[in-house]
Amino acid sequence: MGRWICCLCSRVVDPLMLLLVLALGCNPSTAATASPSVPHVKPSYSFGRTFLGLDKCNACIGTSICKKFFKEEIRFDTWLSSHLKLPPSSLLSYSGNYTDDAKSWRLVDITRLTSKYQHDRADKRICTSLLKTKTCSLERALRRTQRFQKWLRAKRLTPDLVQGLSSPMLRCPSQRLLDRIVRRYAEVPDAGSIYMDHLTDRDKLRLLYTLAVNSHPILLQIFPDVEGWPFPRYLGSCGRLVVSASTRPLRDFFGAAPEVAADLALQLLAVLRSMGTNDLNYFFYFTHVDAGTFGVFSNGHLFIRDASTLGIIDKEEGSQLIDGQQEYKDIFSCLTVDCQSPFVSCDSIREKHSLVMVCQELLPKLLTGKFLPPVQEKIDTFLQRCTRGLGDDRGVNEAIAELAEILKPLRSCDSRFAYRYPDCRYSDKY
Repeated sequence: MGRWICCLCSRVVDPLMLLLVLALGCNPSTAATASPSVPHVKPSYSFGRTFLGLDKCNACIGTSICKKFFKEEIRFDTWLSSHLKLPPSSLLSYSGNYTDDAKSWRLVDITRLTSKYQHDRADKRICTSLLKTKTCSLERALRRTQRFQKWLRAKRLTPDLVQGLSSPMLRCPSQRLLDRIVRRYAEVPDAGSIYMDHLTDRDKLRLLYTLAVNSHPILLQIFPDVEGWPFPRYLGSCGRLVVSASTRPLRDFFGAAPEVAADLALQLLAVLRSMGTNDLNYFFYFTHVDAGTFGVFSNGHLFIRDASTLGIIDKEEGSQLIDGQQEYKDIFSCLTVDCQSPFVSCDSIREKHSLVMVCQELLPKLLTGKFLPPVQEKIDTFLQRCTRGLGDDRGVNEAIAELAEILKPLRSCDSRFAYRYPDCRYSDKY
């Protein structure tokens, strides 16, 4: 009570000050030092332009999905922890989460076109070979090249503009394929035109850089999953990072149950068949396959996870770049590969090329020792013959059909295979 009397008897207290003193327990010293309340600040997911590769633009892939990163609508898995730390920049790929409404999240893959070490090495090569310095403006250096100056003047992407690039997709290019690249390039507003009028100088450099480093994101854009192509969905790029729908690599399924292994092997065969026979008359072939080339979605559906080693031959138009022209090399030919690497002749590619490669590298790891003796012996016999190059005059489709007939009775119809369940209960297709 004495404290109240003390407060009320103060002769110098202003009416407003008196109210504040009463609210603070009648301690004038407390009132004098009190600060207004600070609103709660949401933790910031802080990362620099260097991690994304934005400091290298326009020698980068694109910026179409950068807003998602900065609005925290794309998060790396480690961002879900309380420390909010970024993963190491040295990794080639990251698991992430993506949202459109901040409520529902879905898994995505966040990848670099090549390792950060290779990127840094290529950047140094650009500076030392073009400007004779250890560091430089990559964009300024690449703009001065003869190839890019030709790109600036070009109205249409033609075979001579991509000659000598290391991407398997461009070793045997047709004008029809190049027109498709320009018309469906997703890092610019869709113009639906085969002419490059809607591409700015910056857009042209980004497209050229992407084709020179790794054509994987371009393949995802020009052959989208919504049209039935066996690739994960391309969601966008930011700097030197690409975001696409998430898949688990096939290597995770080498120890799977027999019915799962049979199902994945059948899907592999179906993908190979579609690569050779499709409505657009393009023939796709692999220059290399490994346990990470294919991936599996959460619904059990198998896709091509890494399209960087895919070559394309246009069966309708044929190649408009003769093999002699492929030997042309410049700085864009050497960004990620040894400039001395020989090009594969377009005429040397055979239809059975990819099937033999898959028989050698993947199917044995998926199917060996999984089934009862009579069936397993048939599978092993086929794989041995296939690994040696098939060795007979039958076509690839006949060989694929032979293995498919062995595998079809081995797969099951249940909810583990959501991509075809419950349809498999009511269709002879399965």
